[in-house]
Amino acid sequence: MFLLVASGAIAWEAIQRLANPPAVAGLTIMEVAAIGIVINGLSAWLFVKGSKGDLNIRSAYLHMLADALVSLGVVSGGILMIYTQWFWLDPVISLLIVLVIVIGTCGLLRESTQLALSAVPRHIDLAAIDSFLRQCPGVSDIHDLHIWGISTTETALTVHLVMPAGHPGDKFMDELVLTLNQRYSVQHSTLQIEQGTTNHSCTLISVGRH
Repeated sequence: MFLLVASGAIAWEAIQRLANPPAVAGLTIMEVAAIGIVINGLSAWLFVKGSKGDLNIRSAYLHMLADALVSLGVVSGGILMIYTQWFWLDPVISLLIVLVIVIGTCGLLRESTQLALSAVPRHIDLAAIDSFLRQCPGVSDIHDLHIWGISTTETALTVHLVMPAGHPGDKFMDELVLTLNQRYSVQHSTLQIEQGTTNHSCTLISVGRH
């Protein structure tokens, strides 16, 4: 949200400057921006690996990458303005940078909102987990399957398993939990075993992806 607000401020300033572009000290801008490219580019590179699985790290990565892109745009604009005196390039480049930042930030904001609303994380295949649980030995049906993110790196699951023969034993449960973790990236599973003789439906419904 901070990046979107900052982008809005940059866009507003760029639009105002576009109507009456002032002279820009191209060489000074290039020198400062070049330093920014090195520092922010290196910082973004350090976050690349962790940005795929952690929303917090991805947020920091996008912030550093956005700063590096801004600096790159400033350097490019500085070179052109030195040789052409086209000072209108400054606000135009600013608007292009804002567009790039907004496109990347909207996806981050959407994922953050899903996490806040306890929705199914985007990397979780809800249909595949549902199918897997239904095919487990002794399971005749499942219901009240809920999956949500409890942090930026961990996912929780609760489900009712209808097993007419009764509780299958701790070994079965351990293997099921291990499979959910290793195959489907669900780190915390709560499994409720039922024989199907009564209705055990949950009264609360969590937000999910349909």
